[in-house]
Amino acid sequence: MTYCLAISVNKGLVFASDSRTNAGVDYVTTYSKMHSFVWPDERFCILLTAGNLATSQAVINNIKADLNGSGAKMNLCKGNYLHEVAHYVGRLSQSEQRKHAEALKKSGNGGAEASFIFGGQIAGQSPEIYLIYPQGNCISASPETPYLQIGENKYGKPILDRIITPTTSLEDAARCALVSLESTVRSNISVGPPLELAIHHTDTLSEPVRLKLTLNSPLYKSLQKRWNEGLHRAFNRLPRFDWEEKSGAVDD
Repeated sequence: MTYCLAISVNKGLVFASDSRTNAGVDYVTTYSKMHSFVWPDERFCILLTAGNLATSQAVINNIKADLNGSGAKMNLCKGNYLHEVAHYVGRLSQSEQRKHAEALKKSGNGGAEASFIFGGQIAGQSPEIYLIYPQGNCISASPETPYLQIGENKYGKPILDRIITPTTSLEDAARCALVSLESTVRSNISVGPPLELAIHHTDTLSEPVRLKLTLNSPLYKSLQKRWNEGLHRAFNRLPRFDWEEKSGAVDD
């Protein structure tokens, strides 16, 4: 399992992902789930992946092949709108799943399903993010729900619901994404570092700011420590029950 998310706010986009692909008692593997494609001043795209690793790797390989070949009817550059490109990625995913579904079913090794978050910006258009389902169809973020998640999403959702709105600053959105990831890492062994973060400022059509954080990265350690301390302070300030001694109350 894995956990990836993308956030859309007025000032730009934030993408975040873990890198764990397998977690057992004595066998842990990692693989980057974040793939960026940039054509300066024209467009940039980021693709986050979750699900069957063979399917997602094949989709990435097909995307690169279509970009390098001259005969492709569609690729990341040829779409006039991001939703067209999102549907293109969905079709690639469906094609790869069909190739391997029967073999995986017979071997008992699980399904071939994969899901993606695709986002970016084309010059002259607004930044967008899309969730691409294993079935190949997709949805976009909205002002009411300005974030998208794939993978092990339940542990990191509460902080997003409480903090993220379209007016949230880009930096606060990035911090929120890291807290969302950290909460998931703490609660689920199948999600783990290195953590990757990408920040895109609207109309800056170049390589986004990217960070890669391990458990020992100073930024990650500081964020983890301060978030934990803040939660404890907030918990200790919760109202007391009527039967508790007054001495147990916390002063303002």
